[in-house]
Amino acid sequence: MTSFDTITFEVAEHVATITLNRPEALNAINTQMQLELKTAWDEVHFNDDIHAVLLTAAGDRAFCVGADRSDMGEVSTRRRTRVDDPSKAHLRGGVVPGAPGAESTLEMNVCPKSMGAWKPVITAVNGIACGGAFYMLGESDIIIAAEHATFFDPHVTFGMVAGYESVHMLQRMPLGEVLRMQLMGSRERLSAGRAHQIGLVSEVVPADRLHEAAWHVASTIAGYAPGAVQGTLRAIWAARELPKSVALQLSPQFIGMASLDDWAAGQRTFESGKRAEWRLR
Repeated sequence: MTSFDTITFEVAEHVATITLNRPEALNAINTQMQLELKTAWDEVHFNDDIHAVLLTAAGDRAFCVGADRSDMGEVSTRRRTRVDDPSKAHLRGGVVPGAPGAESTLEMNVCPKSMGAWKPVITAVNGIACGGAFYMLGESDIIIAAEHATFFDPHVTFGMVAGYESVHMLQRMPLGEVLRMQLMGSRERLSAGRAHQIGLVSEVVPADRLHEAAWHVASTIAGYAPGAVQGTLRAIWAARELPKSVALQLSPQFIGMASLDDWAAGQRTFESGKRAEWRLR
């Protein structure tokens, strides 16, 4: 396995644990981390021994504060092209021509599903999560937060458009909450408790229990038949992003992702009368 400098990557019990490892920079994403995350998501995608991912970060001050501005290089000073209808930008290659950051590959490199890694991602948020961190949170499947975690987006504070982040967050939060968070910039932060209330995170735990809680979820899911899990995952995301009629048409393809052997094993378990222990959440 490739060695990394800005992240760590470990596989145990079919769970890949990816840790953002620049705590001295609040785990900001620099160019090297982008490339290393791209490699990590490729490994998750192609390694059949990996059934689930636990994504976390080193230190307790921040999960990730977005792009490392000291590593951004010279921001484009080209005059922006006026686009009266930005929704037609896709006719010119999917971006507004000339806009600073339009050529960025950050969103593609750090996002698991954009990289084709359709395996459950359980993300443990310890501390601040802001800006470009939402690329990863937006494509996570289950988010668990430490009690001291906070969420905000500083883009407008510094004269930038939260173009990708807003799209990702609207997949996970009510419209009014996204509008408030994105437009208030760095003047207001969302607490872990509030993030739980609105459905951004599924569980809030003390900081010293964060890894344990995330590992419990990741290892449990990783213990199930991978085809059944991945097919279910694809069905849920299809239902979220596509019209209902289109998602239903795709359902037979997702069902077909489970192997006959796994189905037969599941049927035998069902008929045996054995049932897994459960807990109330």
